[in-house]
Amino acid sequence: MLGRSSIPFSRTGSFRPENLGQNALAMIGNLCFAIFVLVVVIFIIIAATYEPEDPLFHPSTKMTNFLTSNSNATFRSDNTVVKTGEDFMAPNQTAFATFINASDVESEVLDQNSLDCKGKIDEPIDCTDPEVFHLMMKAAIEQYKDIHFYRFGKSVRGNNDSSCHMAWRFRPMEGKTAAFYKDYRSFLISRWENCTLSVVGIGDYHSGGNARKMKKNQKAGFEKTSTKQMESGRPVVGETVNDSLPVVESEGSFRHGKYLIYTNGGDRCKSMNHYLWSFMCALGEAQYLNRTLVMDLSICLSSIYTSSGQDEEGKDFRFYFDFQHLKELASVLDQSQFWLYWNKRQQKDRLSLHLVEDFRITPMRLSEVKDTLIMRKFGSVEPDNYWYRVCEGETVSVVQRPWHLIWKSRRLMGIVSPIASKLTWDFDSVNVVRGERARNKELWPNLAVDTSPEALLSKLQDKIEGGRNLYIATNEPDTSFFDPLKDKYSTHFLNEYKDLWDENSEWYSDTTKLNNGVPVEFDGYMRVSVDTEVFLRGKKQIETFNDLTKDCKDVIAERGVLLGFTLLYPVTWLMEFQNRMAEQLRIGEQPQKPKIVVPHICLDSIKKSSELAYSAPSSPVTLRKTSSVRYNCLCSPTTHAGSFRCRYHRNTGLTRSSISVGSKLSELAGKSDGMCDPLHAQ
Repeated sequence: MLGRSSIPFSRTGSFRPENLGQNALAMIGNLCFAIFVLVVVIFIIIAATYEPEDPLFHPSTKMTNFLTSNSNATFRSDNTVVKTGEDFMAPNQTAFATFINASDVESEVLDQNSLDCKGKIDEPIDCTDPEVFHLMMKAAIEQYKDIHFYRFGKSVRGNNDSSCHMAWRFRPMEGKTAAFYKDYRSFLISRWENCTLSVVGIGDYHSGGNARKMKKNQKAGFEKTSTKQMESGRPVVGETVNDSLPVVESEGSFRHGKYLIYTNGGDRCKSMNHYLWSFMCALGEAQYLNRTLVMDLSICLSSIYTSSGQDEEGKDFRFYFDFQHLKELASVLDQSQFWLYWNKRQQKDRLSLHLVEDFRITPMRLSEVKDTLIMRKFGSVEPDNYWYRVCEGETVSVVQRPWHLIWKSRRLMGIVSPIASKLTWDFDSVNVVRGERARNKELWPNLAVDTSPEALLSKLQDKIEGGRNLYIATNEPDTSFFDPLKDKYSTHFLNEYKDLWDENSEWYSDTTKLNNGVPVEFDGYMRVSVDTEVFLRGKKQIETFNDLTKDCKDVIAERGVLLGFTLLYPVTWLMEFQNRMAEQLRIGEQPQKPKIVVPHICLDSIKKSSELAYSAPSSPVTLRKTSSVRYNCLCSPTTHAGSFRCRYHRNTGLTRSSISVGSKLSELAGKSDGMCDPLHAQ
């Protein structure tokens, strides 16, 4: 009994001392696996529910990642506004806080009672008088309470004896952009019998033309702190635009210069996003090589922006982008001027040309080229003839696109500013997307109903107070569609301000002069650009897909297929696949999943093919394509009997020789027929 009673208390095999270490390791392994599974589950939940922050508030290092996004509803050509350098500039709130207050001006006002005005009531107003100057500043600050003033220019005589003109720099009080604005207005000043002066009226936006231009090296009339450092590197809307073509200083300087030019290619007449993405690649390579970029200022406007529905050639780069800012910060030269000097000096100075016809020749390979001109010539086969292909692959981490060099056209921004000024910079805005998307019930089933006037009134009443100025940025051609909103809001549309780009406008005059006397149409891209910029200046901004509808802006079809192929194939293939998917969706067909076809590849044909060994003409460096088809030989370097041979060289009848196997591999590979079998079998 004693022996039997001791059995339950005896040690089992799992609790024996010699098994404790093994059991502990097993328990630790199980615990680690459980933790791993828990981490994976948490990660999946976070990935499914995470909403990324707005890339516009990210640092500039993430700018390129944001602009490379191909997110686009139904995978069709995107006609939205291109984001440029100033969109990514974070406002310097510390510097912007030093604006001029009314109290700063009051301390400078002179004692009006000390002036003797008897018999001088009808005399002209002296606009250079400090009393008049400070009176005008105080009147402007008190009248325009929704903007901050940073500098006042000196007052000058106006159009008559009782008017004075004055310019100032300002920003909206709740401005979200880093830009400064310039305005110059006319002040009507009256002198009363008690010897006092008062401002009885202030003109409209840009009504004080005599104060528009400041003389060179002229100091500001009044500023709380110097704005030169604040304005450095930031756009100033309203200044006189000087976007004349750069001039070659001398033929000698041209001879010693180094240049880069891109020619041909498939980027022409594509969307503005596509064009700018490729152009920035060329500009980035020019800066990396420390060369002057020879650019063609004549661009082709895609049919998605034109009223005719056709691609339109002959559009000037300066219509859409700030060429003055570009030429001040980067070395660029107009193509027509370059070829004029090139034809004059090429033979005389023996200027050399280095031609590159393959985008796979990286900028790093061209860094040692000494020729005067490097010409990248692109073919006719898409997508390999897109300029941006140069900046793919290993070049991504070396050549950076200089987004800070490209700003939107100051002339277009000169239309945005007066619209906001006419609304006294005190308005709310709503973006209403309708058009084709509202008609497509399959992809956006709720959009038409959610953007109807009744739905808009219901959703806006909790977001925007009644009686406010409401700017509606929309692609709906019939603005009377929004008439029901007029009962509660003071609605405004872009078409109300046609006088800013009609035949009598400053924009029309400037662009016509820029276009050699030929009038310029205010095209679709300009309309979308101005409409969007005015929307972004509203105090409250209501967006369609974030605030008004449950539908998603970007409809992704075949998400799993796209995700898998994004990891396996380059972006260009994905873009082509997206275009095919869009076409199938448009015609109502069932999207077909792509098939992967592995072609038959034989080493003999690879060796004989001239397409896989290419070099740049006139280039001392030869680039050979070896990464696409590669065989790893694992043979032992020894030649004695029993030496290891890989599966490619086991049946080659190799005899003992004093020559190393490595030196004979290419010859042996040519004799081997088995190397083509594995791929051929597939």
